[in-house]
Amino acid sequence: MGGTEHLDVRREGATLVLTLNRPEAKNALSLPMLVGLYDGWLEADADDGVRSVVLTGAGGSFCAGMDLKALAGKGMEGEEYRDRLKTDPDLHWKAMLRHHRPRKPVIAAVEGYCVAGGTEILQGADIRVAAASATFGLFEVRRGLFPIGGSTVRLPRQIARTHALEMLLTGRPYTAEEAARIGLVGRVVPDGTALDAALDIAERINACGPLAVEAVKASVYETAEMTETEGLAAELKRGWPIFDTADAKEGARAFAEKRAAVYRRE
Repeated sequence: MGGTEHLDVRREGATLVLTLNRPEAKNALSLPMLVGLYDGWLEADADDGVRSVVLTGAGGSFCAGMDLKALAGKGMEGEEYRDRLKTDPDLHWKAMLRHHRPRKPVIAAVEGYCVAGGTEILQGADIRVAAASATFGLFEVRRGLFPIGGSTVRLPRQIARTHALEMLLTGRPYTAEEAARIGLVGRVVPDGTALDAALDIAERINACGPLAVEAVKASVYETAEMTETEGLAAELKRGWPIFDTADAKEGARAFAEKRAAVYRRE
C-alpha cells in the first residue's frame, strides 16, 4: 500500500481511504501530497479488491489549497519527489482530479477548511459529505491568482452558473449549509462525523455489483456533454453488456434466494 509523508493510505474493507496529512498547514498541498494522491488513484483502479475511495483530511481540515509560501518563492517541501514531475509534468493536475477520473467512485469527507485547491479537488469527487462547520470557497482572485485546477470549467457545469460565478469572482467563504443549498456538496452531517458518513456511503456502494457501479459512473460522465439522443445511445452501448455478466446473474439469484450477493467482477 502506498502513501507519502503527507498522504496516508489505508484500507477499510473494500474502501481505500486517502488522508491528506499535513494538519499543521491545514493540509495545504505539498509535492509529497500530490505524488501520494496520484499514486492513490492509480492504486485504487489497479486493485480489483478496492470498490470505492474515500478522500479526507487529518487534523480537522480537508485542504486549504496550494502552499502559498511555496508560491511566494520559499520552496515547496519534497525535493526528492521532483523527479516524478520531470517524468510526468501533468502529475499534479492528475492528483487534483483536474483531468484524471478514477474508475472507482470517489467520496469526499470534508471537515474544516476546504478552500481554494481544496474546493478544486472536491469538484473531482463523485459524492461529497461535509461537516456542519466546514468552510468552502475559491479564494484565488483575492490573492490575484487564477483557480487553474479546473474550476472555471467544471464548477458552472456542477452548480448553477450564477452560484459558480459568485463563488469564483468574489472569493468569499461559504458555509456547509450554503454549499449544500447550491449543490456543491450533497450531505451535511454533525462535526466529526464526515468520515463515518462517507464510509457508510462507501459500504453501500461496495455491496453493489462492481462492474455495474463502474459502468454507471462512466456513463454519467461520458454522456454529460452529449445530446440526449447521443447519450441514450451511449448508455445502451455501455449498459447492455452488464446484463450478460456473471455478476448480473448472481444479483438475480441472490434476490430470489433472499441473501446478500457475492460479486466476483465476472
